[in-house]
Amino acid sequence: MSEKLSRRSWIESLCGGLGAVGLAGMFAPEARAASGFPNFPPRAKHVILLFMAGGPSQLDLFDPKPALAKFAGQRPPSVDLRTERVTGGLLPSSFAFRPQGQSGIPVSELLPHLAGVIDELCVIRSMYTFNPTHNPARFLFYTGSITTVRPSMGAWISYGLGTENRNLPGFVVLSPDAGYSYLWRSGFLPSEHQGTYFNDAETEPEKMIRYLRNTQMDATAQRRQLDLIQVLNRRHEAAAGPDRFLDARIQAMETAYRMQLEALDVFDIRKEPEAVRAEYGTTPFANGCLLARRLVEKGVRCVHVYYGQGQPWDDHKDIHANLVKRCPDMDQAAAALIRDLKQRGLLKETLVVWGGEFGRTPVSENGDGRDHNPYGFTMWMAGGGAKGGLAYGNTDEFGFQAVENRVSIHDLHATILYLLGIDHEKLTYRYAGRDFRLTDVAGQVVRGAIA
Repeated sequence: MSEKLSRRSWIESLCGGLGAVGLAGMFAPEARAASGFPNFPPRAKHVILLFMAGGPSQLDLFDPKPALAKFAGQRPPSVDLRTERVTGGLLPSSFAFRPQGQSGIPVSELLPHLAGVIDELCVIRSMYTFNPTHNPARFLFYTGSITTVRPSMGAWISYGLGTENRNLPGFVVLSPDAGYSYLWRSGFLPSEHQGTYFNDAETEPEKMIRYLRNTQMDATAQRRQLDLIQVLNRRHEAAAGPDRFLDARIQAMETAYRMQLEALDVFDIRKEPEAVRAEYGTTPFANGCLLARRLVEKGVRCVHVYYGQGQPWDDHKDIHANLVKRCPDMDQAAAALIRDLKQRGLLKETLVVWGGEFGRTPVSENGDGRDHNPYGFTMWMAGGGAKGGLAYGNTDEFGFQAVENRVSIHDLHATILYLLGIDHEKLTYRYAGRDFRLTDVAGQVVRGAIA
């Protein structure tokens, strides 16, 4: 650049841009939050989403239906049991349910650990969605739309509330599978709000966060270099006009630099006592749940923990054997997360949400499997203002359709935002000539599920 930088322009550039860790760090501790939020006092400050990709069977976990055994193998005419594929007769669950906790909510024998914390859970048995196919249903769950271009719920939360810790991303995704990165994108929101992915199959931070440390420069030299780059970026922006893509890159460089200060420590679950690690377990999902607790403890706003690789809960056949293999580690880790958050006084301010993109049918597929069921399924919430020890809503006698206190995905999103102190109709972003929001043009807060 031919024009010399004066001392005044250097200082003005630093103080006016994201290159300044001094003034920016002191006066803007919550990074880049949209103005005006929260709208009212929040119940929760953080969200942890435990996502069971593929669609877990509500009929074998949280929604017992004795009528399935009574009419086993039949297709009673009293309810339309058609699905997208050819299916057989009614398939009873092969697992016993027993009332648990002071609330007496029935829980499957597959989930002894979650049964032990059932009084913390708000079990929503009346979820429904709009599409029986995995990707559109998953898009809807994550973004509020069946299209692939909308921002993720985590990105909306990050955009609305910012982060409490500028040394870490506001939205973190933990999964052994990076193949579904389109689910945590920022869409048309500034890209600094997209989910930052880490592989929770690893336990060594150096492997989870490759190339984080600069081995060629110390922190002071890196800061000087980054400040110079940011000054040049800002001067370019001043001459060429605002550029949100450049702005996002500036923010990304800042976040990467600051992560060196804290990330390697936060992501090192080996620093946890052995008793704590044993309580969670040793699987990638267990690592993810433990990391989620460590991250919200350090101020990360939103953490998504994605169970397994692909869509492991998609049990079109062998559902009994598959659930017997799969449920123990999920049950242990999810319950450990609830207990751990509560013991540390974090559950009151952390909303934990569990579920998949839809549920499974009460009729059989391939003899011993269940097809996709978007018409009625179960999710649960815990902490963060959710009403514990409550079974909310109901499906029909066969567990096929939500019939009482029905809750749509948009209703769920509206409720999550409400618990964070956000009016879902006011959290909007103008793009392509219109105002968009996570709940599109729908959504009602499920007040019966709020403590």
